[in-house]
Amino acid sequence: MSTPAESDAVLAGRVIAVPETRQVDVLAGLLERRGANVLRCPLVGIEDSSDTAAVVAWLDRVISLPTDLIVFYTGEGIERLLGFARREKRDVAFMDALRRIPKLTRGPKPKRALHRITLDADYEARQPTTAGLVEATVGMPLPHRRVAVQLYSEGQDRELEQTLRKRGIEVDSVAPYVYATGADDEHVARLISQLEAGQVDAIAFTSKSQVQRLLALAQGRRLEPALRAGLARTRVAAVGPIVAAELTAAGLRVDAMPEQSYSMKPLVTSLCELLGRAS
Repeated sequence: MSTPAESDAVLAGRVIAVPETRQVDVLAGLLERRGANVLRCPLVGIEDSSDTAAVVAWLDRVISLPTDLIVFYTGEGIERLLGFARREKRDVAFMDALRRIPKLTRGPKPKRALHRITLDADYEARQPTTAGLVEATVGMPLPHRRVAVQLYSEGQDRELEQTLRKRGIEVDSVAPYVYATGADDEHVARLISQLEAGQVDAIAFTSKSQVQRLLALAQGRRLEPALRAGLARTRVAAVGPIVAAELTAAGLRVDAMPEQSYSMKPLVTSLCELLGRAS
């Protein structure tokens, strides 16, 4: 018996907004194969850090210094670091370092990124959050007392680093990419109008930066009441608990989220189940 996500027409007649940028066509394709009409509105772009020297210096320290642990927040971070290593002719040495140094991941995306380069995570946070990473490091043996950390943003929560430093551990952090504006403001404003008008059945958020960008633009253009009214009448889906927490913190409802595997296929399945019940 097929599941709702496997029924080709389960989303027929549904309009679903997709704010995803990097894999927008992947997510849109999964939805379109199930009959959805997809509104593509990439809200946030991702670019390499402009501070190449800082990223390369971090790579060199990981390659040359005794390091007890590398913490990866995101799969994007792993891929960006590998890109820097290739361009700076450090890819072989960096891969050797990754093989010998224990690796801790937050969530499934960095774990999958390691699998793509035939590596495994030695440790994985039970919850894909900073708090989950902190919990994972409690009691972990760190004989050299040095931990390298891949950040997803220079302005992110530094609880993990602070906790490690309180234990007398040297923390060496790097942010290999930055978020940039994706869709132009007019495109985003048009999406807000469509949400308010009830022209969108669901919107699927895949990162908290998408939520932040949408709210920031709405506030800047005095469209926040329209956005909140639109989201109140639209089904809201989150790819995982980090995105769901961002929506909840902003006072927005979350109608669907995968129960275990926080990736695009389970997100589509949860949307199919939600909208199938609503039909």
